[in-house]
Amino acid sequence: MPTTAYDLSMPRVRTTSVVFASPHSGRDYTADFLDQSVLDMGRLRSSEDAFVDLLFSQAPQNGAPLLAARAPRAWIDLNRGADEFDPALIRDVPNRAHNPRISSGLGVVPRVVSAGRAIYNGKIPLEAAQARLKTIWHPYHNRLQSLLDQSHALFGEAILIDCHSMPHEAVEGAGRVGPGSAPQIVLGDRFGAAAHTSTVDQIEAAFQAAGLRVARNAPFAGAFIAQHYGRPSRNQHVIQIEIDRSLYMDEATITPHEDFDEFREMMAGITAKIAAIGREELPLAAE
Repeated sequence: MPTTAYDLSMPRVRTTSVVFASPHSGRDYTADFLDQSVLDMGRLRSSEDAFVDLLFSQAPQNGAPLLAARAPRAWIDLNRGADEFDPALIRDVPNRAHNPRISSGLGVVPRVVSAGRAIYNGKIPLEAAQARLKTIWHPYHNRLQSLLDQSHALFGEAILIDCHSMPHEAVEGAGRVGPGSAPQIVLGDRFGAAAHTSTVDQIEAAFQAAGLRVARNAPFAGAFIAQHYGRPSRNQHVIQIEIDRSLYMDEATITPHEDFDEFREMMAGITAKIAAIGREELPLAAE
C-alpha cells in the first residue's frame, strides 16, 4: 500500500487564489499492489494520467500550490466519492441506486482499468477498501480542502484547476467539422454548475492563444471533484482540464514524446496565464 497520499509543492509566497491539483497522475505502484493484481504494471498504468503533474509543475513558480497524488488511480480513484463502493468488487457492500461509474467498474476503488480489464481475480475485503480511504483518500481531500480554505482567507475566492489527461481515442471522433478538428483540450465545469463562465472563458483563451483546440463539457464535464468543490455562488470555482495524451506521450508505451519538453514549456506559459486569473484583484490582506 502506498504510504504517502500526495506531494505538495508550495510557492514561496501565495500570490493567486488558484490551486492546481492532479488526482490521477500518481505512479507509486507498490509490490503489494502488483502482487494483488492480475495485471502487470504496464496495463495498470493505462488508466493513469501519466506526467500530468509534470506538465503543471511550474504552478509554484507562479504563486500557486500544486497538489499531486502519489497513489495510482488503479489503487484508489480520488475523483470519486468516498461512498462509491462497487459491490461487484468489494465484499459485504450492498447494491445501491444505479451509478454508471460504479456499474462500469470505476468506483472509488476501481475494479477495472482501461478497456474494461479486471484488476483483481475476485473480490477484496471491505476492510481493505476502507483502509485505502483512510490512508489515501481522506488525507488528499483534507489537504485539498485546506488549500481552498486558505485561498478564500487570503483572496476571498478559490479557483481549483483539476488537472487530467484523456486518451486520444476519447476525442478523435469528436471532430466538429472534419479531420484535425477534434478538441485537444476539454474544459469541464459541469455546464456552469462548478464555475463562473467568465473564469472558464479566461482559461479557454489561455489554451487557444497557444494554438490548441478547446471544447467544453464534452465528452468530459467533470466528476466528483468538480461536483463536490464547485460552488461558484460562494466564490469557489472548479474547472476540470483534460489534455489529449497524444500531444505529449506515446499512449501504448506510456513514455514521453521526443518533444515532451517543448510541450511542457508551452504548458508552463499556459499555467502562468491561469495563475494570473486569480490575482487580478487582490485585497490588501494578501499583499
